[in-house]
Amino acid sequence: MLYIIGLGLGDEQDITLKGLEAVKKCNKVYMEAYTSLLSFGLSTNGISNLEKLYGKTIILADREMVEEKAHEILSEARESHVAFLVVGDPFGATTHTDLVVRAKKMAIDVKIVHNASVMNAIGICGLQLYRYGETVSIPFFTETWRPDSFYEKIQRNRMMGLHTLCLLDIRVKEPTLESLCRGRKTYEPPRYMTINTAIEQLLEIVQAREESAYNEDTECVGLARLGSEDQMIVAGTMKQLQLIDFGAPLHCLVITGKTHPVEEEMLDFYRCRT
Repeated sequence: MLYIIGLGLGDEQDITLKGLEAVKKCNKVYMEAYTSLLSFGLSTNGISNLEKLYGKTIILADREMVEEKAHEILSEARESHVAFLVVGDPFGATTHTDLVVRAKKMAIDVKIVHNASVMNAIGICGLQLYRYGETVSIPFFTETWRPDSFYEKIQRNRMMGLHTLCLLDIRVKEPTLESLCRGRKTYEPPRYMTINTAIEQLLEIVQAREESAYNEDTECVGLARLGSEDQMIVAGTMKQLQLIDFGAPLHCLVITGKTHPVEEEMLDFYRCRT
């Protein structure tokens, strides 16, 4: 049996009772470590806290292991119980859907244990979940690569009066371009996009457009470390949010659409006063 278990957004205690029971019966436990991280994921004792509570040794599974060596994980699941731990909800990233498809093709039983993810926890800012349009991902710009395909999605959402959740780039264990050319992998240091960088890139893109879907005065909500004890939520214009230090990752950004009076009331609690 392959168990794919959501861990929630905060710390090791956010696992559900059903998820904890599944972990305890597994012979091997992997933890996906590249599409997100728990609030304690940057500390030295993060994994040991998990291992202490779950009573299991945890193997960190980076992108390379999951996308290139998934067959090994699945082969183990054919013979014994294997847990694959995912921050948030198991289906918050397409990689995990691919893992399920591959397991089913190998006739391996799969059990999913759901949990909270950014896709529903974002409701804490007061913007109603059913008033969101398509979610977008914003990647880091480089000197030679400045993608803007997400702009049209934001534009469509704005035209319909819908909010846009922007998920910000996480780069963990990414090989350097130089190492790929040499055929011997060395990795860039981890990077996590901030709300400030995201807004800077969004405003850069809109400068080249004749009709802008947003500008520096567009209302947004910045959220940092969603689901943790020290989460930070600030509502304000892009210009205002760009000046705020949101602290440690992970960050995400909501570009607001047309707001309902009840939404406005909730946003007032988070409004930037500067």
